[in-house]
Amino acid sequence: MQLRGDQLAAHLERELSPVYAVYGDEPLLVIEAADAIRAAARRRGFDERQVLTALPGFNWAELSQAAGNLSLFGGRTLIDLRLPTGKPGREGGAALQAYCARPSPDTLLLVTLPELDWTEEKAAWLKTLGEAGVLLKLNAPNLAELPAWIAGRLRRQNQTAEPDALRFIAERVEGNLLAAHQEILKLALLHPPGPLSLHDVQQAVLNVARYDLDGLREALLGGDAGRLTRTLEGLEQEGEAPPLVLWAMTEEIRALAIVKTGQTSNKPIDMLLKEARVWGPRQAPFRRALQRLETTTIQSALADAAHIDRLVKGIGSGDIWNEFVRLGLKLCAAK
Repeated sequence: MQLRGDQLAAHLERELSPVYAVYGDEPLLVIEAADAIRAAARRRGFDERQVLTALPGFNWAELSQAAGNLSLFGGRTLIDLRLPTGKPGREGGAALQAYCARPSPDTLLLVTLPELDWTEEKAAWLKTLGEAGVLLKLNAPNLAELPAWIAGRLRRQNQTAEPDALRFIAERVEGNLLAAHQEILKLALLHPPGPLSLHDVQQAVLNVARYDLDGLREALLGGDAGRLTRTLEGLEQEGEAPPLVLWAMTEEIRALAIVKTGQTSNKPIDMLLKEARVWGPRQAPFRRALQRLETTTIQSALADAAHIDRLVKGIGSGDIWNEFVRLGLKLCAAK
């Protein structure tokens, strides 16, 4: 069974599955979900806990031994299995499948993993864990979802904030969910329960955003000039290598050029997106960018990217980061 993060609390109130596998790209959410499962297990009599960390060279016989060990006091055991690499290997996969084939009523298996790639998500051992119990995939909310996530966290401490204040927090903590959690807790210490104004939030929240190239590409396709300039400033301050920034921006521009050119020949858009290697969730913002941008703008952006490439190689004069901003703002323009 697959659950979303917001479904876990209600599930744990109703029942406790024999197996849980928790994974995702946001460690804070994985840690919190695992803590909730451990707490629910303690309430239902799983008083003992055995922690196994499956690093390379791990003896997978320990899993079956832990499941077979009976408590001296007649209690039940939570097996807390941690897979830091996310890859149990052939032996580990077989051990997990063997466990799930005969789960003990006196043990509960909790498996925590990092973010998994698409190949591991299709692995037989993970599918078996889901069939025997619950799979919980926990990824960080994107920028559009982040204000609602922050509002939910504030409600836990009996506080609310106006939309502008929620957006302000989201922009300051973008890409850094642990920092968001800390800033929200700080608001509970500084202000009593009730509504928070934008001024209250501005006085309390630090700029602790963590920027990355994926966020830059999202801002570029979305035409979000404010986010784009903030991201470029953050990448510069964090010491990101200009060749990588140029690569990320140029990849989007080239893909836009390929599809725009193909559209003049009346090729099907799905075929063009495949040719440009635009997959999955990236397609929706990419299509909107196609509608927003003229062919001449995209061609001009390619020429600007070539100019920046020469600057990166030490040819010519100019500030590379200012040129990145100019290039990005050109692509954020509407028709």
